[in-house]
Amino acid sequence: MTILVTGGRGNVARSVVEQLLSAREKPRVISRDPAATRLPEQVEVVRGDLAEPPESVLDGVSAVFLYADRGGVGGFLDAARSAGVEHVVLLSANVVTTPGDPDDPLIGLHASAERAVLDSGMAWTFLRPGGFATNTLAWAGSIRARGVVAAPYPDSHADLIHEADIAAAAVRALTEPGHEGRAYPLSGPQSITQREQAEAIGEAIGRPVEFVPQSPDEYRATMAELGMGHLADTLLQYLAGQDGRPLPVVDTVEVLTGRPARSFAQWAADHASDFR
Repeated sequence: MTILVTGGRGNVARSVVEQLLSAREKPRVISRDPAATRLPEQVEVVRGDLAEPPESVLDGVSAVFLYADRGGVGGFLDAARSAGVEHVVLLSANVVTTPGDPDDPLIGLHASAERAVLDSGMAWTFLRPGGFATNTLAWAGSIRARGVVAAPYPDSHADLIHEADIAAAAVRALTEPGHEGRAYPLSGPQSITQREQAEAIGEAIGRPVEFVPQSPDEYRATMAELGMGHLADTLLQYLAGQDGRPLPVVDTVEVLTGRPARSFAQWAADHASDFR
């Protein structure tokens, strides 16, 4: 049977596809822009939108790896259920388990996706990572150009996880029995500050990376330039809350896959070319 992967341009989705291929599974990808997915030639990529998925994309699909979508996932789930899909593995986030502002855009996005999957009646598995190591790719331009990271709260901690480890957990849930009805918290193996992240990237590329603290207003301006101004205050609140406060980490990746989660230093080495 075929496993459908949504969000084909995302780092996690690409790793899910690669690991499904290694497991001799048959992935199919839905993407609004198939040419931008950068996937192996043997992968079937169907142009489509989650709001109105083409009927062909769900033919013969037994399970789905699903991203939360700002437009909602209810319509897609209705189509999936009608097509006979049995299991949905949702990439959610651990913020849904913590008290917070119900109007917070990150909490709202993932909580609404989880509710929609639960309401669909299909078997489900939720993956709830904390910080994504790939978020530091936002620093790539300034590191390449000036060898600098500019951000607020240099001593703010995160439990950053490698996208390949999220994907490994997803592949286990998609291909093995026993994961239905489970919500898995995911993290990297260490709590690491922003300053330490910059240092690890410098080690990976073979030249120092300087951390330049920003004021909140400077950070808001930077986020606006990146098209993410709507998230600036939410992220500032998070960074301030974790300033000098290490986060607990979990061993879920090792429990699911049999090997420890990859360190941020390993992630930086894997992505060194993005920062050079």
